[in-house]
Amino acid sequence: MKYFLSCDWGTSSFRLRLVEDLKIIAEERSGTGIAGTYQQWQQASLPREEFFAAIINRQIDVLAERTGISLEEIPVVLSGMASSSIGMVELPYKELPFSLSGSDLTVHRSGRFIIISGACSENDVMRGEETKVVGCAASLPDTALLLMPGTHNKHLVVKGGEVVRFKTYMTGEFFDLLSTHSILAASVNSDGMLDDPACRDCFKLGLQAGWAGNLLHAAFMVRTNQLLKKIPPAYNSFYLSGLLIGAELKEVPANMPVYLVAGASHIPLYTLACQILSIRVEAVVDADEALIRGQWGVISNVAD
Repeated sequence: MKYFLSCDWGTSSFRLRLVEDLKIIAEERSGTGIAGTYQQWQQASLPREEFFAAIINRQIDVLAERTGISLEEIPVVLSGMASSSIGMVELPYKELPFSLSGSDLTVHRSGRFIIISGACSENDVMRGEETKVVGCAASLPDTALLLMPGTHNKHLVVKGGEVVRFKTYMTGEFFDLLSTHSILAASVNSDGMLDDPACRDCFKLGLQAGWAGNLLHAAFMVRTNQLLKKIPPAYNSFYLSGLLIGAELKEVPANMPVYLVAGASHIPLYTLACQILSIRVEAVVDADEALIRGQWGVISNVAD
């Protein structure tokens, strides 16, 4: 199979990619997120899958016109929120463990659409990360920890060709809430850059405070840093970021190979954090590439 369409449909955004031989050759983005689409469907008279499919097909038509390639028969693979309670179709979570081949994940086929389920433990869930793990499988040792930063960060433990446990950390969402909707909002801004030595120093201070101290107390230091004119808001944002990442990474087990699976915005922060905290990162994997390889692996299983 030469082509497939990779759909990454999040809560507030939509991304469709035309993939040829595991390389992205065209992409279409929009702000048509799953949450808004679900609300629109509730007011419509069409069946749920048909309503969601129509939105995807409109984006496919745009890609076809732009590339000059007929996309009518090309399979569309969706993972993540597409299989959630507000997605195109709700699929049950695969209970741990699940195979790195992705062969035991629940898959729903509807015409050209292939929708991949999420996974769960006794007290945690994920949708989307399971597909990225499948995309990393070829480069992983027998035992490893995968760090997957995002809005809800995942730490996944792989052993013997399976994902055997994982934890979710609300690092990204807490940063957004604290920096925009809390008393700390007036003490931070986005003017700083990580390559500024002063920002890096503040990131390190926050990281060490989050690693060693009490997060609820240390968070208030973001405010006093600014009130007492110790750290200006542009640098203080990195203190807050380091604080939350430090609190998250303190749970990384010692002596386990760590693989960072992340996008461009998270790779510099987590690479620096791991260096400062003496966490050895065996490899950095681009999250988008992992997603595409994982989706391709699921297609292969279905075809078999």
